[in-house]
Amino acid sequence: MEYIAENYDVAVIGAGHAGTEAALASARLGCATVIFTINMDAVGNLPCNPSIGGTAKGHLVREVDALGGEMGRAADDTFIQSRMLNRGKGPAVHSLRAQIDRRKYSARIKHALELQPHLDLKQAEIIEIRPSKGEFRWQLVTKMGAVYSAKCVIIATGTYLGGRIYVGDVAFEGGPDGMFAATCLGKCLRELGLPCRRFKTGTPARIHRASIDFSHLEEQAGDEEITPFSYDTLENPDFPLENKVVCHVTWTNERTKQIILDNIHRSPLYSGKIDGIGPRYCPSIEDKIVRFSEKERHQLFIEPCGLDTEEMYLQGASSSLPEDVQIALYRSIPGLEHVKIMRTAYAIEYDCIDPLALRATLECKDFPGLYGAGQFNGSSGYEEAAAQGIVAGINAALSVLGREQVIFPRSGSYIGTLIDDLVTKGVADPYRMMTSRSEYRLILRQDNADERLMPLGHAIGLVSDERYRQFLTRTEFKKQELKRVRDTAIPASEEVNSLLVSHETTPINNPVRLIELLKRPELNYQALEPVDSTRPDIPPYIFEQVEVEIKYEGYIKRQQAMIDEANRLEAKKLPADMDYSAITGLRLEAIEKLGKIRPESIGQASRISGVSPADISVLLIWLAKNSHQSHASDSER
Repeated sequence: MEYIAENYDVAVIGAGHAGTEAALASARLGCATVIFTINMDAVGNLPCNPSIGGTAKGHLVREVDALGGEMGRAADDTFIQSRMLNRGKGPAVHSLRAQIDRRKYSARIKHALELQPHLDLKQAEIIEIRPSKGEFRWQLVTKMGAVYSAKCVIIATGTYLGGRIYVGDVAFEGGPDGMFAATCLGKCLRELGLPCRRFKTGTPARIHRASIDFSHLEEQAGDEEITPFSYDTLENPDFPLENKVVCHVTWTNERTKQIILDNIHRSPLYSGKIDGIGPRYCPSIEDKIVRFSEKERHQLFIEPCGLDTEEMYLQGASSSLPEDVQIALYRSIPGLEHVKIMRTAYAIEYDCIDPLALRATLECKDFPGLYGAGQFNGSSGYEEAAAQGIVAGINAALSVLGREQVIFPRSGSYIGTLIDDLVTKGVADPYRMMTSRSEYRLILRQDNADERLMPLGHAIGLVSDERYRQFLTRTEFKKQELKRVRDTAIPASEEVNSLLVSHETTPINNPVRLIELLKRPELNYQALEPVDSTRPDIPPYIFEQVEVEIKYEGYIKRQQAMIDEANRLEAKKLPADMDYSAITGLRLEAIEKLGKIRPESIGQASRISGVSPADISVLLIWLAKNSHQSHASDSER
């Protein structure tokens, strides 16, 4: 029997990485917020990989932090090993990745929710949401019969929504880590009219440390100089940055391959039992063996799950094969010959939405006040979830407060790239962020996330005045250092030329400005330190940023020109109720795609598959002819 409970400005369904960032952002903006979780002990859980960051994902964590989110701070508080990936490549793809103590991280996030003013954390399964009249546009019904009202609702259900676990022939309803699935809400959303679909993901076995023969494994240590995720940590010289564990590497072999091929018919992926579409860029071990049959071996990483547990994670070895096959294939791998499985690998199938049904604000086009975030939107990964969560939380709160919602352009952040890809191009499988997805990646580096997003975070109200003052100090240091290297001349001398020759670069006969020496590929700040007498005492990361901008100045200018042109097209807004079939000159495919996606600008329209440059020209001509009418309509609204 139902009973009326409480009213909230914003209600968040799900307390994973998307839900927690959404709830914190909403509450920090002063909105009365509630976040629901099926199990209070699963708040902020890391049900798959015990790590945060990675290629392009580290960029997202930095951007979430720059906006005022929690993930970066929590990761710094609970990391046990930190590594900067891709150091041998260009700065655009340098990405921070940290092994996390998963239980401490979950506790850290849960406590942040508990301490946050304007935020209530409740253990309850939401079985129904329904539109309501008046100020509180939505009602949420729990399994216990409580009815909560909210002005805005954010769905961040992760893999719980209609969750179904697969291990060989065994299949049952369930969420990650042995939790209950949300079995009723998915049906409700379909009946409401949301375009839902089924996706799939998986996770490897967890094994006991004592059963591993480490003498056969390659050791992988963390960085000596540790870079934190959060700018707060960066500004705190007393914060302890210390690696506490090492990881290890091993490889599959021909025996592993044969075991999998001999039992491939027992995999639900290949027997037809799983209908959901799995992640293209994070395949199971059986999928790797079949799809890349020419490869002799596949790399696996053995990673600790925390300091107070003996569980080890087998990155690269997710599987849905039967338990007996898992034991055999894992024991065929060097170092794991006597391994004991503590948690069996499994695949999980779940409900999510077609993200083409969302605006760039992450609000549903046809359901005002209803937002999606995280895996519910068709993405994969903790970091992608957190990025969408903070955006959904910001925009839901801004909507409640009567302020204009924020759209993140793809030219300004990986967050913008992620959301634009989802809502403009849609997804055929779980979306994973990669640096190659951004055409502006040299400008969207992780080291300058604060420059790109912290002013916005401050304007929105998530970045404190004190934190913003620290940001302004950093930018002033950088500005002054750029001026110094342009103005400082290094005289020709025996000492200078000896240094230049030792680094296999041409000696000088006349004074040369410091910036010209830094542009040489053989030289950097560290190499020039002995002859750079006016170098100021500022944080080392400032020098790193300046050096990148100097060495890649030409490329950065070209990308900035591309961004300026993209912004020009983004500024040309399209009416939401536009009848594309009435525009002469548009092709039928373009009419269909434009009508379905309803792009908000010419820029977004240009990125829709099936909309050609000729179609964009037609739209530009139509806008030029009808701009007066469009402006009049806007002012009336």
